[in-house]
Amino acid sequence: MILRLQTTKVGKIRFASHRDIAKVWERSLRRAEIPLVYSEGFSPRPKIAFGLALPTGAESECEYLDFHLDDQKYETSNISSIPEVLTKVLPEGIAITGMVKMQSKYISLQQSVTSTVWEIQVKENIEVVNKWVNLVLNSKELIVERTRKGKKVVDDIRPYIREIELLESTLMKRPIIQAELKTQPRSLRPSEFLTSAEPNLTMVKLRRLKQFIDTGDNQIDPLDLGDCLDFDLELCSP
Repeated sequence: MILRLQTTKVGKIRFASHRDIAKVWERSLRRAEIPLVYSEGFSPRPKIAFGLALPTGAESECEYLDFHLDDQKYETSNISSIPEVLTKVLPEGIAITGMVKMQSKYISLQQSVTSTVWEIQVKENIEVVNKWVNLVLNSKELIVERTRKGKKVVDDIRPYIREIELLESTLMKRPIIQAELKTQPRSLRPSEFLTSAEPNLTMVKLRRLKQFIDTGDNQIDPLDLGDCLDFDLELCSP
């Protein structure tokens, strides 16, 4: 059985790298005594697949991972308790907010997610940011220099920007940009997004709010591809 989890990454744990988080999950699943299916070969590894990497230092309300549960060693009646059991051994800042059962054949998170929504708090004042947002929205193309496979290339990133909304933080009195950026065919990083127009904006805080899969007719959440477990209705939808 393949289960997909939706989780958070907030607080101090945001400084853990993508690789560190992978180790956290392996260790937590083992401590929670949840039996996993392992790969074959000389160095068997638990079958766990992670979604798009989150920049180190960024928070998230919507991280995803898939893992293969050895259901022959785990009673079906206990599956609904997995979020609760895992929560007891996960570090502070990581909470499970959704769980569904995936079909045996499906497209991986890395390949299926087509865009993500970011909340980006910036240092500049609201007037500067407002002009910057209008410039980006009204531009037909935005040429930036990017590094790909060790080489510098020039790209037009305007097609990767789906939506931008300017907000203002009531706590820090700093502007917040909420932007939906595409991840296919290549991912546009928030740091690249902030350098798409002059003057370049300075990121203060970053949080991932949503991840979407474009079906052609609409956008769905990665949990929507799974089957809701009848005894776990509260965790089936975002």
